[in-house]
Amino acid sequence: MFTIEHDFDATVVTLIDEGAAPLQEDVTISAFAECINLEQLDPRTDRVQKITLSIQQVRDLAAALDLPEGAYRLTPVKE
Repeated sequence: MFTIEHDFDATVVTLIDEGAAPLQEDVTISAFAECINLEQLDPRTDRVQKITLSIQQVRDLAAALDLPEGAYRLTPVKE
C-alpha cells in the first residue's frame, strides 16, 4: 500500500509494508525539484534514517531496475 500527497514544495509518497511478518517500517519519499529524500524509522535506535539522492541518481536507479549486471552511464538523447 502507498499514499501520495502534494505539498507546496514536494510530492510525498509513503510506502507501507503489508503482508506476512516481519514487516518493515514505512518509507517516506519526498521528491523536490533538486533532490529526493528517503526516510525510514530505525526501530533499533528509534531514529529516522535519511538518504538524499540527486535527480541524476534517481534516473540511474530507475534505469538500473531493468538492466542486467554491468556498469553503465546514461547519456542524454540528442534530438
